Parts: sequence; structure tokens; C-alpha cells
Amino acid sequence: MAGKPKLYYFNGRGKMESVRWLLAAAGVEYEEEFLETREQYEKLLQGGSLMFQQVPMVEIDGMKMVQTRAILSYIAAKYNLYGKDLKERALIDMYVGGTDDLMGFILFFPFLSAEDKEKQLAVIVQKATSRYFPAYEKVLKDHGQSFLVGNNFSWADVHLLEAILMVEEKKSDVLSGFPQLEAFKTRISSIPTIKKFLEPGSQRKPVPDDKYVETVRRVLRMYYNLKPN
Repeated sequence: MAGKPKLYYFNGRGKMESVRWLLAAAGVEYEEEFLETREQYEKLLQGGSLMFQQVPMVEIDGMKMVQTRAILSYIAAKYNLYGKDLKERALIDMYVGGTDDLMGFILFFPFLSAEDKEKQLAVIVQKATSRYFPAYEKVLKDHGQSFLVGNNFSWADVHLLEAILMVEEKKSDVLSGFPQLEAFKTRISSIPTIKKFLEPGSQRKPVPDDKYVETVRRVLRMYYNLKPN
């Protein structure tokens, strides 16, 4: 029997958090090795584990997978969260791609200066409420189903819920005016595996703090300030 997937990343959200969400949604237990020192990172590099010299990296089914989208696609397909046919898979890819774009405005938020954070917050809210949330609100309203694709729980639903909660952390009432998404959030959050992941004590990571930022900068030798999208 194959062992548990093992995740190599920092003890924080970043690009690995969506992997944690998807494994949790599938009900899959996993282990984590947190990168805390430059030496740990260099050991992975020297051992040939990081094809493109980057994390996240996930050991699963005898593979050492890198590239977040490839990891997520594999997990979604393996655990039947990727639609029933090619058309549904294309829709899931499209919706996940849009959600990724929204998440991209939030991903590097902790690494910005105080001044840039204020500007980026306005961008996040504007993009969410004028571009991305209206699109998903329309999808749900038009087909009248509980889930985004094929009326079955999929990767697209997991990813959208993650994004909604990320934006709500920045602006708690961001879903006002989006009744379909509000109901969607309630439904998906009530799925047993998701509900468990949202409970205290799970492997879900908190909002990135200064310690997380300092660790990432030290391990990756990021001696520069990021700029907002």
C-alpha cells in the first residue's frame, strides 16, 4: 500500500495551501516537512528533488512532483474531482484558472510594504467584485445547480471556496450582493471533509504572519521587496 503523500514547503500557506485544500477535500491524509533553513532547501536541490529548483514539491505514488498546477491536476484526477469527461475537465480547468488569477493578487500580499498592501487591498476587492465573483455568480445562477460543473463536487468548487475565504479575510462583507456565492460557500463548507479542514486543529494554515515571511525570505534568499500585481 502506498504511503501518505508528503508535502515539502514552508509552515504557511503560499502555493502549497491549495494542495492541502484538495487533499483534505478528497479525505486524504498527508505528511508535511517544513522548510525552515537554507540547508534544508539546498539538500532538496542537491538531491535532485526539485526539477525547476522551486517548491512546492509533493511526494506521491512514487513520484516527486513539482509545479503546483501539475500536482493539483494529478490529485484531482486520482480522487475523482476532475469531472466525468473531457468537456467537464475543460470547464474545471477554466474555472480553476480564473480562480488562480484572483488568488495571484493575494499570494504575495504578506511580502509587500505597508504602503503597497493598502494599494493591493483595493485591487483585490475591485478584481474580486467586478471580474471574478460576478462570473461565478452567473455560472451558478444560470445552471441552477449546487456545484460549478456537472452538478458534482469537483476541484473547481474546492478552489473557489478557498479563494472566497481568502478575500473575506481581507474584506468580510465582500459577498454582499452575491447571493449565489453566499449559498455556495455555505454548501461547500458543509461537506464533511471540507468542514473538518475548516475546524481548529486541522492542517489548514493561518493567514501568513511576519514569521512566515521572514522564513521564506531567509530560505529563498529574497533580499528584495515585491511589488503588487
